[in-house]
Amino acid sequence: MIVAFSITPLGVGEDVGEYVADAVRVVRESGLPNHTDAMFTSVEGEWDEVMDVVKRAVAAVESRAPRVSLVLKADIRPGVTDGLHKKVETLERHLSA
Repeated sequence: MIVAFSITPLGVGEDVGEYVADAVRVVRESGLPNHTDAMFTSVEGEWDEVMDVVKRAVAAVESRAPRVSLVLKADIRPGVTDGLHKKVETLERHLSA
């Protein structure tokens, strides 16, 4: 599965980059395939391991913020691996046609 998620600390002011970095650090240290852009972090793996990473990323932000917002979208497709790259490769192939 691929999960794209965004964690937003609330009640800490407008500059939240250092809090978001805590969450992204958890994802990167997980060893699972991942990608972070300006809006979301995507992580790929089995259900339990991906959800554990999301939970730990939320906990990292929650430890420093009084309130946390989580937006999550999941693509659950058994048997597919390396979806983070294959989906983009397919898109690029269509764009270059």
